[in-house]
Amino acid sequence: MTAATQPATPAAPNNNEPVRVNHTARNVIITIVVVAIIAVAAFFGYRAFAGANESSAKGSKGNPIKIGVVGATNPEWVKFKQDAEKAGIYVDIVDFQDYTSENPALDSGELDLNEFQHLLYLANYNVSNKKDLQPIGGTAIYPLGVYSTKVKDIKDLKQGDTVTIPNDETNQARAIGVLKAAGLVTLKGDWTAFSTPAYIDEAKSKVKVTPLKAEQVATTLKDPTIAAGVINNDYVADAGLDPKDAIYQDDAESEEARPYINVWVARKADVNNETYKKLVSIYQQKDVLDALQENSGGTAVFADKFSASELQGFLSDIEKDAKAQQ
Repeated sequence: MTAATQPATPAAPNNNEPVRVNHTARNVIITIVVVAIIAVAAFFGYRAFAGANESSAKGSKGNPIKIGVVGATNPEWVKFKQDAEKAGIYVDIVDFQDYTSENPALDSGELDLNEFQHLLYLANYNVSNKKDLQPIGGTAIYPLGVYSTKVKDIKDLKQGDTVTIPNDETNQARAIGVLKAAGLVTLKGDWTAFSTPAYIDEAKSKVKVTPLKAEQVATTLKDPTIAAGVINNDYVADAGLDPKDAIYQDDAESEEARPYINVWVARKADVNNETYKKLVSIYQQKDVLDALQENSGGTAVFADKFSASELQGFLSDIEKDAKAQQ
């Protein structure tokens, strides 16, 4: 007999079979979270990059413009720095004690600008060192005065008296010109912006001239053997003198005084730097110039009307004369 077919017994469930679950919703959430994290990271990364760029920009708080001067604590520089920061430009006023280091520091990149010299000094530096630093703005011309603690009038100096003068290459020539204009020395030829003590005809001159470092001239007035000194304005106040006490000074407004226009100086590659130009404009504002005038004892003759191109033209002419002396 044929056995009857038995119904199939259902198979027991396999507990090792993976459970099939719909993960679509979870995957969407994970994707959104990942995208959000990437976006946030990108945003803050950009902010950090932008912040780094901002802090490294020249004139920023983290990268101030370095300006070399003589007398960093003078009121005009204090006011200038305040005004520059109000305009969003940070500066570092670097103080120097003499006139010999600022131009090499600018040329090497240690400084970004300097403001301490007149055009003649700059011309001599450029020609002597085969450099091409350039003026980008004028500040003032300062009459060069003769001072004395022995006499009250230039006419009271006696035959054979000794007068000290600065021995740096430009103020020395100017001092000789001042003494010539005052009738104290006679030259062997015409005065030029490159005259030296060797040009003085001692036999025909009223006084004897002794060149010294500029910062030493004022102190010689205490010497009983020194009748007078031609003192640069930077050292007048330091010596306890008043510019108005000068017994003689030159005419700062004459055409001959142009070589002595004090200027802002930059490397040639930076003459059109807009931030540097703005700093010159800030310095030429009334409040800064008022502080400059106060510090000069009222002797400064402002030279802020000359354009950068005019000053560069003056410099070029002076450099030609300097080369002719070589």
